[in-house]
Amino acid sequence: MEVDHIFIFSRNNGEEADDLVDFGLMEGSSRVHPGQGTRNRKFYFGNFFLEVLWVEKESEIRSDLTAPTKLWERSQFEKNGCSPYGLCLVNSTSTDRLFKRSKIYQPDYFPEGMSIDIITNEQHPNLPWTFRLPYRGEKKASNEPIEHPNGMKKLTLVELEAPVNNEEKEFKNYFHSSKTIEFKDGNRTYLTLEFDKESQGKSKEFPELNLTINY
Repeated sequence: MEVDHIFIFSRNNGEEADDLVDFGLMEGSSRVHPGQGTRNRKFYFGNFFLEVLWVEKESEIRSDLTAPTKLWERSQFEKNGCSPYGLCLVNSTSTDRLFKRSKIYQPDYFPEGMSIDIITNEQHPNLPWTFRLPYRGEKKASNEPIEHPNGMKKLTLVELEAPVNNEEKEFKNYFHSSKTIEFKDGNRTYLTLEFDKESQGKSKEFPELNLTINY
C-alpha cells in the first residue's frame, strides 16, 4: 500500500503549520472544502503530502451530507479522544480488500459522479479515518513546491501509535504486509513520519500536532 497523504486535525485553526514552516518546510497550496466545512494548509514532498486541517464552518461539517463521515467527531479529538489523523491511500488492487465494506462519500467540492471510499473507524475511533483516492493508478502530477530548505525529500515510513485494544486487530491486519505503514500499540495517539530513511540522522517533535518527524 502506498500513502498519498495524511491529514492532521488542528487544535488552533491551522496555526500549527507555522511550526512546520519554521522547521524548514516550504508550504504549498491551501484550499477550502465547500460543503464539508474545512480548510487546510499543505506541505508536499516527492511522493506524499502532509495536510493540516481544521473546521471553518461547523454547519457544513455537521450537515446531512457530511455528518455520516464522522469528520466532525474527528475534529473534536481533544474532547472525545478520537484520532485526529486521516490516512489517504493510493487506489490500487492492494487496497481493494481493505475497502470492501467501506462507505461512499461524494463531497460537494468533487465533480459530479466522483466519490471516495472511506473507513470512518467509528467503532474504534483511536484508529485513523482512512480513505483512498477516487481514481485508480498513479498519482496525478502537481506543480507544488517539493524542495525544502531542510533537505527532506520523500516519505519512507508512517508509524501510527494508538492505545492497545485487542478488538481492533482486523483493521490493522490489512497493513501487515505494508513496508511503509506500521501500527504501534502504546498509551497515546501519536504519529511518527520517517523521511529519506533518516539519512540526516535528525528528529523534530511537534507537540501541538502529536507528531515527530525523523529525517
